[in-house]
Amino acid sequence: MLALSALAGCITVGPDYKPAPAPVPTHFKELKGWKVATPSDALDRGDWWAPYRDSKLALLLRQVEVSNQNVAVQAAAYEQARALVREAQASLFPVATANYTGTHTHSGPAAAGLTGAGAESTTYATQLDGTWDLDVWGKVRRQIEANASAAQSSAADLANVKLSQQALLATAYYNLRAEDELADLLSRTLVQYRETLRVTQNKVNAGCCAPPLTSVTPADLALAKAQVENTEASLINVGVARAENEHAIAMLIGRPPAELTVAHRSLAGAYLPHIPVTVPSSLLERRPDIAQAERTMQQQNALIGVAEAAFYPDLSLSATLEWVGKTPFPFNVANEIWSVGGEASQVLFDGGLRSAELDAARAVYWQSVANYRQTVLAAFQQVEDQLATIRILTRQLAVQRQAVVDAREAVRVYTNQYTAGTIDLTVLVTGEVTLLADEEAELTIRQNLFLGTVSLIEALGGTWDTTLLPSGEELAKSFSLLPKLPTTDAGVEYPPVFPVSH
Repeated sequence: MLALSALAGCITVGPDYKPAPAPVPTHFKELKGWKVATPSDALDRGDWWAPYRDSKLALLLRQVEVSNQNVAVQAAAYEQARALVREAQASLFPVATANYTGTHTHSGPAAAGLTGAGAESTTYATQLDGTWDLDVWGKVRRQIEANASAAQSSAADLANVKLSQQALLATAYYNLRAEDELADLLSRTLVQYRETLRVTQNKVNAGCCAPPLTSVTPADLALAKAQVENTEASLINVGVARAENEHAIAMLIGRPPAELTVAHRSLAGAYLPHIPVTVPSSLLERRPDIAQAERTMQQQNALIGVAEAAFYPDLSLSATLEWVGKTPFPFNVANEIWSVGGEASQVLFDGGLRSAELDAARAVYWQSVANYRQTVLAAFQQVEDQLATIRILTRQLAVQRQAVVDAREAVRVYTNQYTAGTIDLTVLVTGEVTLLADEEAELTIRQNLFLGTVSLIEALGGTWDTTLLPSGEELAKSFSLLPKLPTTDAGVEYPPVFPVSH
């Protein structure tokens, strides 16, 4: 028994885990010309949203971790994964049961072979049973390894859901602020258009104008009114997008839309941070989805060992200790019955079932390898996309701002000329429409720049890294007698599990 128990901790069939190589580039293609931020803007110093210097955004984003329902779902899934680790660990230990019975027996005269009133007897029995399925070939230990990796994968999923939900909220927040600035822009434009309408009305009332000045007709007055009314309608329509973004923010922080009101705040003046970019190799440690795919690889690798262990005999020990007597507590040597036994079973023929299960386990493992590599490729694509977006939009914004300056100067000149009666209203209206379109385009570019920085931070993994994953030891902390679980890739031990907020 002692020899078998010692043997159970020495053999573990199946391949030991080694991370598959990932397609990692040596540098970012789009990093040329990208200005790395000063140390005060570094992403790894506090919450990822700190560089935006926006207290309202920070307040909303912190609520995602606390009350977002998608995060709560994944947090519960992580707790379930931790429970499955403990469930697998229980198979390493013996199972003990206890039974106590009391039996009173009556036998009639004939059955008892007597001529009197028969016989009465009472028997008490106390029985202790123990069984122990020995993990000689490491089947249970591989299952624990697989479940621990699955729990780590679930922890990475939780971090990924939290990051994605926070990114969605930040996107909705900056979209809402852009709508507020658009409302301010349209309000300022309305003041200008109403002034044009006032001048036109005065000219019509005065019967303006005699040659060589341009004449003003009722059609010009109608055009000026239509311009004001169209802008008023556009201003009203801004409320639709703003309301939708405000409702999205409420949903992301787990509150009904009626319970949240975000005050009007223009995008103008918002701080646009420079986001530092990690080197390509460190991106594998910063992205929770990459960590999730890598932990899944170890899970599937361990399950190959589980399938291989099925080819070896199952060994188990059993023991029974029983006391039977006439008293309620028959605990003495004279009433003692005990037995000890061992059992070995081996499948001799199963029609190729175990071989098929092993082949399936290997195929699932190679699927996880391909998924891991694809996740890595997608991560670098997302970073490159956002770097390109920010670089190109920054150049476009500089040109668009100059276009706004020029269009504003043209409208100033046209307004003076129209007031003096030297040009038609249509010339001024054309200039005003061009100016508004240029200003809206400039706003859209700035809005997209903010969204691009949010997407870049998300693509870089925020402030998360693999050191926040729970370790196998933390997942097994309720059992102090367990064998040490295999370390993660490169022998790195993970620190304690990160806090889960419900």
